[in-house]
Amino acid sequence: MSGAPPPHHEPEVPGPAPDPDRDPDRDPGLQPERTRLAWRRTTLAGAVAAVLGAKTALHGGASAVSVTAGALACFLWLGVLFLAHRRIAAVASSNRPPALAPPHAAAVALCTVAMAVCGAVLILA
Repeated sequence: MSGAPPPHHEPEVPGPAPDPDRDPDRDPGLQPERTRLAWRRTTLAGAVAAVLGAKTALHGGASAVSVTAGALACFLWLGVLFLAHRRIAAVASSNRPPALAPPHAAAVALCTVAMAVCGAVLILA
């Protein structure tokens, strides 16, 4: 026996629970599917709004203001559709898709607000 002291062992303290959002090997489950379906619902709602806007613009005689607002609503819907398809492709292509870029989120929000303004113009014109 030597005169060396026994090695010091600290009690094992459990670490924090693993964060499922930071674990690269995690099973994403149905989250990508829910995200894809949410984007599909958004584009479907935009399509319905654009069709109703075009119908309202052409109903009872078309004025320049109503045709312009209806055409703008259709154009804005195409913008939302384009951005939604890009996001759906990003979610489908990886287990951990990148976060939605702030410019893209702002573009979708602005298109949505502009479509609402076009709808108000169509109703009031």
